Amino acid sequence: MTGVPARRAAGVALCLVMLVSVGTVLTACDGGKTTVAGSPRAAASRTAAGARGRIASRTAPGRQAASAAGTLPVPAPLVPFGTGGSVGAGTWRPVGRHVDGVPAVYETTLDPPGGTRLAGIAWMDTALLSARLYSGSKSPGGGPYRYTAPVQPAQAVSLVAAFNGGFKMADAHGGYYTEGRMIDPLVGGAASLVIYASGQVTVGAWGTDVRMTPDVVAVRQNLVPLVAGGRPTALAASADWRAWGSTCGVSSCAASVPGIEYQWRSGAGVTADGALVYVVGPALDPLQLAELLARAGVVRGMQLDINPSWPVFASYAPASPRGLAAPSNGRKLLATTQQGPWTFFEPWWARDFITMSARPGGPRTG
Repeated sequence: MTGVPARRAAGVALCLVMLVSVGTVLTACDGGKTTVAGSPRAAASRTAAGARGRIASRTAPGRQAASAAGTLPVPAPLVPFGTGGSVGAGTWRPVGRHVDGVPAVYETTLDPPGGTRLAGIAWMDTALLSARLYSGSKSPGGGPYRYTAPVQPAQAVSLVAAFNGGFKMADAHGGYYTEGRMIDPLVGGAASLVIYASGQVTVGAWGTDVRMTPDVVAVRQNLVPLVAGGRPTALAASADWRAWGSTCGVSSCAASVPGIEYQWRSGAGVTADGALVYVVGPALDPLQLAELLARAGVVRGMQLDINPSWPVFASYAPASPRGLAAPSNGRKLLATTQQGPWTFFEPWWARDFITMSARPGGPRTG
């Protein structure tokens, strides 16, 4: 691993002092990224060291009343990396079924640092949404499971969004726990998406940020943390991109074809106030994925599945509040993903995924 330079600690301390004294988010603080000597992406990636998007303590029109009931503040616009950027990049738009009359999911896009192919970012209000882990015959295997593809009508009536899980367990270097069963042993230090009996969801390092408690109902581990303390980890910033999984080639996923660094990647993480963020893009290295998560306010994040066939995020907006989510009323976060709103409704889908559904009984208040 690449060590964290001393200037990072100094930069963080300076930013914290400025934040406390001004009482707002400053986008001019030096992010103090780890520089990887000899990496062809280092110079371009480190231009992102300035502004970081944070979740603003404000409310959007239509959410004021709901905010008092326990919803999260909507995300502030994200500052693009560098001086360029696509039109509308960083501007959030509500998508999907409303919960108690207000949006629970927002989406935007950003050009990754040093890249030009847009990545999609989804922000989910965990005060309004309840998470559930669906398991597949290939990941994690070992079924049957109560919750597996296809999503059934009883769950489709409240479904707002869904997204892919992680690697097959042989490649995940972690464990899997669900429905009261330890499918694969949980690994200390592994990046973990954890779901509780209340439907609340978080992300963190197992044994440090998160651990087994009586109210944990699901744990999906995949590799090691990608973002910690609001910054890319040392391994994410290192030149060892192969540590984050084997990738397909430019035009083929055949085992004999060398993989490429800038490939389809997805990740998820949580913000300081508990929102869940998902990122996906067609040409990302691990550091760019980590930078995108951090720019969206993620304090702890992990990589999920990679390569063209697996990453997908879909939101659903039935015509009526209690209408059934279905492929016909779903939309992709990125139009270029191979999978789409239909994926989670297909009986043949053999991978794990996470659903986010309208929380029963209204917003979570604690």
